[in-house]
Amino acid sequence: MGTSTARHAEVLVADLAPADYDAAVGVLARGMRDNPIHVAAYGPDPDRRERCQARLVRALFHASRGNEPLGVWRDGVLVACTGVLLDGACRPGLAEQLRLLPAMTRLGPRTLGRMAAWLGVWAEHEPKEAHAHLGPLAVDRDLQGQGLGSILLAEHTRRLDQAGLLGYLETDKPENVRFYTRAGYRVVAEAPALGVPSWFMRREPRARARA
Repeated sequence: MGTSTARHAEVLVADLAPADYDAAVGVLARGMRDNPIHVAAYGPDPDRRERCQARLVRALFHASRGNEPLGVWRDGVLVACTGVLLDGACRPGLAEQLRLLPAMTRLGPRTLGRMAAWLGVWAEHEPKEAHAHLGPLAVDRDLQGQGLGSILLAEHTRRLDQAGLLGYLETDKPENVRFYTRAGYRVVAEAPALGVPSWFMRREPRARARA
């Protein structure tokens, strides 16, 4: 959708570079550790959930084509980030699956089976038309509730509108449904994955005002 940088007071919003990926993995693992779907997939131990999520996200960042991730920095520290998958990147081809396989098998067969069931449900709802798939998105665990996620989402939706592109995401948290609804997303389906309710949301691009 193009590269740009936006500033909000002392906060910087910009594209993530490969050199930022390790920091992004940490933010996403910590920030999403307690998500209901991760408790169901990875188990009750929070440290294990964080390790498993870090392994998954690291593999996705390094294996996925068409990823244009965004980050929010405050005082030079990455505090929030998201993946943005384009051009069908949310449906990995054979090459991507092979690159993901070593990291996934290290999670163990039971966790791998739960992940396959969870992601299989989510994949069933993927739009067929061109779209930008938002996620995973998180604010670092100790910084949530400070508006950083809203800054990140505002930049993402600005880019969607600029590109005239459909936005799509999944979430397993009802409070996130309200968060994304405020940015113009709407629920188009709901289904359980591993017994956890999941909401599937899309956002039509808004017409830009003419100068």
